[in-house]
Amino acid sequence: MSGADVNLVLRSTRVVTPEGTRPAAVTVAGGTIDAVLAYDTEVLAGARLEDFGDDVLLPGLVDTHVHVNDPGRTEWEGFWTATRAAAAGGITTLLDMPLNSLPPTTTVDHLRTKRQVAAAKAHVDTGFWGGAVPANVKDLRPLHEAGVFGFKCFLSPSGVGEFPELDQEQLARSMAEIAGFGGLLIVHAEDPRHLAAAPQRSGPAYADFLASRPRDAENTAIEGLIAHARRLNARVHVLHLSSGDALPLIAAARRDGVRVTVESCPHFLTLTAEEVPDGATEFKCCPPIREAANQDALWDGLADGTIDCIVSDHSPCTTDLKTPDFASAWGGISSLQLGLPAIWTEARRRGHSLDDVARWMSAAPAALAGLTRKGAIEAGRDADFAVLAPDETFTVDPAELFHRNQVTAYAGRTLHGVVKSTWLRGRRIAADGVLTEPTGRLLERNH
Repeated sequence: MSGADVNLVLRSTRVVTPEGTRPAAVTVAGGTIDAVLAYDTEVLAGARLEDFGDDVLLPGLVDTHVHVNDPGRTEWEGFWTATRAAAAGGITTLLDMPLNSLPPTTTVDHLRTKRQVAAAKAHVDTGFWGGAVPANVKDLRPLHEAGVFGFKCFLSPSGVGEFPELDQEQLARSMAEIAGFGGLLIVHAEDPRHLAAAPQRSGPAYADFLASRPRDAENTAIEGLIAHARRLNARVHVLHLSSGDALPLIAAARRDGVRVTVESCPHFLTLTAEEVPDGATEFKCCPPIREAANQDALWDGLADGTIDCIVSDHSPCTTDLKTPDFASAWGGISSLQLGLPAIWTEARRRGHSLDDVARWMSAAPAALAGLTRKGAIEAGRDADFAVLAPDETFTVDPAELFHRNQVTAYAGRTLHGVVKSTWLRGRRIAADGVLTEPTGRLLERNH
């Protein structure tokens, strides 16, 4: 056994570590992982042993793309409900997006408001992105100094008037400012000219909605984003990639030294356009869920490392906003609680391992945000864990979800992987669907 102040030992025949999955005993002291030791290491007197048998001990997931919508649109979600859903799904850290709340996180005062609202409600550790909008270049450095993890912008309309998109000149100005202090710009990349030129038809047909958000809109926006990043030596991140066509552009830019990373989401990797029923706007998101062949390209991008991470883009709304008309319904997929089993179900089918899933959903998002205490089961990291029964299945019942509004594109799907418990800094915060009172902390960049 390691240090004398160890108070907890977690043991499993399958512990997912950076070096691979193996039997191990993980010792915890003061909420921090003290050591990862041999499975049969003797437990010191005074230390509590939790033995998970053959259930898998994963690093707690890190979800860097969550729309909590609190304050201002708390009827859509809220810190209490979002972080409970996260905990139930094995997520121990999330970063809140700067829009859909009122006010948006575009000034230090607005960030302060957001933090005050979140402080007593967070069941998991919670950090905040800032927003880059046309009128707030002067606010970017103060927000960075106040601890936001980076800045989100849109290149096409966001859907809410208080968070306008950047044109190319504004994008360059914001990117240059952020690059000047070493920050990160994360981008909703759809080109507005391509969207405006695409056919726009209202109604329940998913094919019409898909045609209104063509792949070219993503591809062109990403090409332009890479050009700006190359010129300014800026660090940029492409949000929620749905177009597999853009992967060669991103891979080539990286080979040239451009600092660009990219994420995708469970819905793009597990759902396909061909299976979306007409009028089923719980499947609506922007960019959209595309065809099965495109999904194969995204999985190839994960396998070869072009896509860095998988995050939820949990973007909920009230049930009434999911009208049967794809043109007018709110766009967003609610999946915070379901991302791990959804991805594991498809990953295992495609021959990937839980080591891969942990890299995509924990290590890589933590690295993106600079969360050096998160993302891996190794000494010195926070003792954040998800315990998964990978071979057990369940059928998604929206009524059993902790999201404020039980609307989900995964309703009725049978998924592999049951999250048995979730641990935050050595404390069990969720077990078999029962949650403790909130103990999450508010995080700041580099703290």
